[in-house]
Amino acid sequence: MSSSAMVVLFDVDNTLLDNDRVTADLRQHLEKEVGPERGQLYWDILEQLRHELGYVDYLGALQRYRLEHPRDPHLLTVSRFLVNYPFAERLFPQALEVVRHVRPWGKAVILSDGDVVFQPRKIDCSGLLGAVDGNVLIYIHKEQELDDVERRYPADHYVLVDDKLRILTAVKARWGSRVTTVFPRQGHYAREPEALRTFPAADLSIARIGDLLTVDPHRLLAASRTS
Repeated sequence: MSSSAMVVLFDVDNTLLDNDRVTADLRQHLEKEVGPERGQLYWDILEQLRHELGYVDYLGALQRYRLEHPRDPHLLTVSRFLVNYPFAERLFPQALEVVRHVRPWGKAVILSDGDVVFQPRKIDCSGLLGAVDGNVLIYIHKEQELDDVERRYPADHYVLVDDKLRILTAVKARWGSRVTTVFPRQGHYAREPEALRTFPAADLSIARIGDLLTVDPHRLLAASRTS
């Protein structure tokens, strides 16, 4: 595979898509269908699975919830809610325009963590799969799979756009000046005081994903060299 001059790697949740709103909608639906107590049980299971697996598994948590309440008649309505959720309506403003904006520089690639069913469906139904021409990578811990990213999408320079400073820091430590890290300050992870205190600043911080429309590749390369 020939090397590209630049590959732009986009995270999904709270970078291109407002996953906090998805979670809020699911919370409201759960309370309506199963009540506050069982709704909270679902979130407790989800958090437990996240610690076990290293990523959020919405459908896996639903399966485990079913083991505790196998006769709950409202369970299928929650499953239907997740599978049929209108993800395209939860893209951040100008998210698709940003993906199109960077494509003349090189490949645009989705680089995400997640399960093998719900996360791909989210990417497909939101329109992101088509926007990146099917260039999608989903791992358990993406920051640990950079050798595979390089093998599949070799490039002289990478740009990583992600709302988690932890991820940006880990990738910067591995790739150094070969990557420009971009931090869109969106979603609850981007506002965590502990993360802001613990991790160094990204090469470039933006208030929202749409701000990348005003950035050109020369500025991104310069930001990496001066960091």
